[in-house]
Amino acid sequence: MASLTASLARGALTSPFKRAGRPDATLPPDRPTRPEAPVAPGPLAAYGRICGFPESGPLPLTYPHVLAFPLTMRLMTGRAFPLPVLGLVHTWIEITPHRAVAPAEPLELTVYAEQLTPHRRGTEVTMATEARVGGELVWESRSGYLSRHRHTAPEGTTPDRETPEGTAPDDTAPDATTPDATTSDRATPERAAAERGTAPVTALPPAAGGLPARAEWRLPGDLGRRYGAVSGDRNPIHLHPVTARLFGFPRAIAHGMWTVARCLAEAGDPSSIRSVRAGFRAPVLLPATVTYAADATGNAFELRGEKGRVHLVGTVTRRAGVSGPG
Repeated sequence: MASLTASLARGALTSPFKRAGRPDATLPPDRPTRPEAPVAPGPLAAYGRICGFPESGPLPLTYPHVLAFPLTMRLMTGRAFPLPVLGLVHTWIEITPHRAVAPAEPLELTVYAEQLTPHRRGTEVTMATEARVGGELVWESRSGYLSRHRHTAPEGTTPDRETPEGTAPDDTAPDATTPDATTSDRATPERAAAERGTAPVTALPPAAGGLPARAEWRLPGDLGRRYGAVSGDRNPIHLHPVTARLFGFPRAIAHGMWTVARCLAEAGDPSSIRSVRAGFRAPVLLPATVTYAADATGNAFELRGEKGRVHLVGTVTRRAGVSGPG
């Protein structure tokens, strides 16, 4: 965690000296790598509880992203990275698990910056993450991060894939480890739900439009701080209303990766999933009540706010002959 803290501090110091949108900007060729290492069971259990994953079974589909986050931050806060890390917002993620990964398998992690793309609201960078076991590529992802700045977008500019999770609510242009719980900690559904950062799941009637509602989750105001402690992602927009207001938000917002993980925890056996695609449409201001909606197969899902505002949309592709959660 110390190296991640140092990266965040370095990013805060270097961001004011970086100017997004330079026509001569290039990406660093570096590929930071973490050598093969086992997954620590305590942090994994804490992550599983706050995101709603089962206590046993394959590694959650989103967890390699969390493990590689310190490497990503090291690269993005380095002097050679062309975009300021402060204000950079996550816009989309694609995850491809090539096979199920057991928690006991040691993972080698590598990250690199793949592409810079002009965007009508700034510049988007695609970051890649790869996980290997014994040299075998077992998991990979691509993520888009948007640096917003004013410019005249050239013809052929990347259109908005999604509205970034860090986009301020008034933006009208179309983004320490928690200790293990004991058995008594999980004695009731209410306690288990509190560990996930949500109130007990409540069945809902079908939605009037879009995907049918499956559950309603009440998210507490400190969810960003709790998830930040588990994931290491302590971006100030997630931690406290005071720090969030510095970036144009009236309150702290939920981590986009928490919303993806919480939805995927409802998607059934991760070994059945061949790929995931999720896009962040609007921030979730904390505290909040949100609705998880999905089709009958669980292959299309979304997260909606109290007034029907869509925060997250996603799709799951399953392996041949494998059905969803039913």
